[in-house]
Amino acid sequence: MGNLADYVFNKALYAKAGAREIGKLSSEVKNGILIKMAEKLIEKTDEILSENQKDIANAEQKGLSKALIDRLRLTPQRINDMSIGLKEVASLPDPVGEILKMWRRPNGMMVGRMRVPIGVIAIIYESRPNVTVDAASLCLKAGNAVILRGGSEAFNSNRCLAGIMSETLKQNGVHDGAVTYLDVTDREAINEMLKLDCLIDLIIPRGGEGLIRTVVENSRIPVLKHYKGVCHVYVDNEADLEMAGDICFNAKVQRPATCNAMETMLVHKDIAAEFLPEIATRLRQAGVTLKGCDKTRQILQDIETVSDEDFYKEYLDLILNVKIVESIDDAMTHISQYGSSHSDAIVTKNYAKAMRFLREVDSSAVFVNASTRLNDGYQFGLGAEIGISTDKIHARGPMGLEELTSIKFIVFGSGQVRV
Repeated sequence: MGNLADYVFNKALYAKAGAREIGKLSSEVKNGILIKMAEKLIEKTDEILSENQKDIANAEQKGLSKALIDRLRLTPQRINDMSIGLKEVASLPDPVGEILKMWRRPNGMMVGRMRVPIGVIAIIYESRPNVTVDAASLCLKAGNAVILRGGSEAFNSNRCLAGIMSETLKQNGVHDGAVTYLDVTDREAINEMLKLDCLIDLIIPRGGEGLIRTVVENSRIPVLKHYKGVCHVYVDNEADLEMAGDICFNAKVQRPATCNAMETMLVHKDIAAEFLPEIATRLRQAGVTLKGCDKTRQILQDIETVSDEDFYKEYLDLILNVKIVESIDDAMTHISQYGSSHSDAIVTKNYAKAMRFLREVDSSAVFVNASTRLNDGYQFGLGAEIGISTDKIHARGPMGLEELTSIKFIVFGSGQVRV
């Protein structure tokens, strides 16, 4: 335990030294390094694939599911995609140093706010090796050092990718602690890291609800998180039903294993008899299993019964809860009780109802006549993102480069003193 604690402490200390250097670099230097990292990934494709094959072999030996193994697997195309991603991050506007506003005080001094790096950000994540590159590139562009702690199932792949990035930093005269990888599989290393509020400024866990809750319960460091995405689409009695069908189908079927996929469809009682049979047919043809309330099952008699517990579930699968509601108020009450403050939508032609829904539904992103699947950094025009936060403090919704910075006050004076 003592040796592990020392190891983690020294890694964090090294990352802190890297943060001091990366935070001072110009946009041009940071962008140049990211582009060189992109080139290095392509150069080292064979080495990356060799290390990844070790993880695949271990996963197959342990009997992991085909879906999980596919998430672990790297190919030349996936490595090329990571390289392209690095170049895209390099092309994004640099938020560091941006002055948000200035105002003059009665004594003549000018006061303002400036974006600055957060410092050292630790990312705890599972499965997909591409997160190593995505997370590190965003942190670096925003002037932060990053400590990477990936899942044991992708240990060799992650270590190789992080090594390439830190090596590139060193070759370009930058402290390689700016990309630090915890190359131990002992889960106790995470608990040791969560104690280091003297060195680490922010923790971002990316993974299942269990991982995130464990991190939150044990961390002395601020955590940016979202536990789960229990997302809703409410189809109002004044909705364009063709549009509603397309939105609901997309929100559930386009990519069901994502946090912004719809898990419960709420349908106004006045249009349920017309709307439900048609959308149910479309969803079933796509392989969706439907679970309905008693009123829904009077219309769709051969579907499963939805339980109260089901409404809290993030299925991440082709399973959908359906509930008939009395009104928009009934729909918003349901969302407030069962939702996870992630992504929720209303389909309606009534402007007043749409604005009520926007004001009163307390989620990271609220949609009018659009799919919840659009809650995404690229879709919002933010560029790459490090995740979607359902917190209310510091960052909410897709977390891009701006969300990986902090704000400090700046003051221009001409000799002012306090009297």
